[in-house]
Amino acid sequence: MSVLAELTVFPTGKTGGLSAYVSRVVKLIKESGLSYQFGPMGTCVEGEWDEVMELAGKCYRELESDCDRVYIVMKMDCRKGAEDRIHGKVASVEKKINSAS
Repeated sequence: MSVLAELTVFPTGKTGGLSAYVSRVVKLIKESGLSYQFGPMGTCVEGEWDEVMELAGKCYRELESDCDRVYIVMKMDCRKGAEDRIHGKVASVEKKINSAS
């Protein structure tokens, strides 16, 4: 089953920018080997259920080590028999936008 998940993970209670913390999480996502797409408000990843859930736990533990409070938002879409939805869903909408012009 393909799991497409958008993860947003960052600490609260820190002053200044959070990019140093976010970059640690995105580095873990990149190193996971899962297909991913980084965005301004979260990062989408695609994989099997166990892979995505394991990665979400690693992201939490990365920040939990030196942050008293970690905020996590995770949206998921699970679909049997589908592949490369991280790119396909966007391409499908773009095709429709371009054909409507």
